[in-house]
Amino acid sequence: MSTLFEAILPVFGLVVVGYAAIRLRWLADDAVRGLSLFVFNFALPAMLFRTLARTQLPERMEWAFLLSFYGAALIVFGFGMVVARRGFGRPLQGQGLAGLTASYSNTVLLGIPIVLAALGDDAAVPLFLIVATQNLVLFPPATAMIEAGLGGEKNFRRLLAPTLMAMGRNPIVVGLTAGLVFNLLNLGMPGPVDSVVAALGSAAIPTATFALGATLARYRISGAIGEASMLIGAKLLLQPLIVWLLAELVFDLEPLWTSVAVLMAGLPTGINAYLFAERYDHGVATSATAVVVSTGLSVGTLSILILLLTAG
Repeated sequence: MSTLFEAILPVFGLVVVGYAAIRLRWLADDAVRGLSLFVFNFALPAMLFRTLARTQLPERMEWAFLLSFYGAALIVFGFGMVVARRGFGRPLQGQGLAGLTASYSNTVLLGIPIVLAALGDDAAVPLFLIVATQNLVLFPPATAMIEAGLGGEKNFRRLLAPTLMAMGRNPIVVGLTAGLVFNLLNLGMPGPVDSVVAALGSAAIPTATFALGATLARYRISGAIGEASMLIGAKLLLQPLIVWLLAELVFDLEPLWTSVAVLMAGLPTGINAYLFAERYDHGVATSATAVVVSTGLSVGTLSILILLLTAG
């Protein structure tokens, strides 16, 4: 329990500082979007590039483990889209953002310390396998839905080429692709260049979390609580349940790998869902609410998951 608080409380600390900065008028509203764009266009791509370029990929890909985790994630992604469309009449871009909000886990800020503390160092390999691949799996469909939605009522086939081009220009996708290429080709960077990339990447999480708090000062959480509540329920309850069913009943994973997959699925919504919403200026209140509220609620839900997975 103390590990959960140690991991989660710093997040809320930065959120509170960002919130206070706007409320006390220490920071202009326009500066918040500038901070978010800095994270999306520079800091986060640098962090993802460097992390993926340096991650030790396993010699043999554990497809059953990945199918258990991402099969559930994509099912919940689709559920989030249905909720946004049927329940709240969101356009395609809003549906894509809802899907990402419902399925994207906070693997770095919370997943790494919590999983290692709960399951030990033996969990490192499956843990970092998800950390290294989550963005590669979930960002492309989210980006495709958003870009296609922004194209209006045009035929989707006519939108395919410009959508792919937009994805190719997306800084997040560029950072991930470059990192994978560097990893597979075993390329290195000169020391000074690596230092610059590392410095940019180190600013991603704290700056994004600060910007999240500042954004919350501009939006009423209650105005998005209905939609956000359904996405939060899918994230904290439905996704880990589906992962467990796939891991246990379909793929028969080893207990440790099942535990890692379930815990990672039960993590709250990651900050990147908010960054996508801020970047595309759509569904910001819903994503921001889901990130903050799911993080708070996850203290309880993750504690229960850990107790169930480690019992006996």
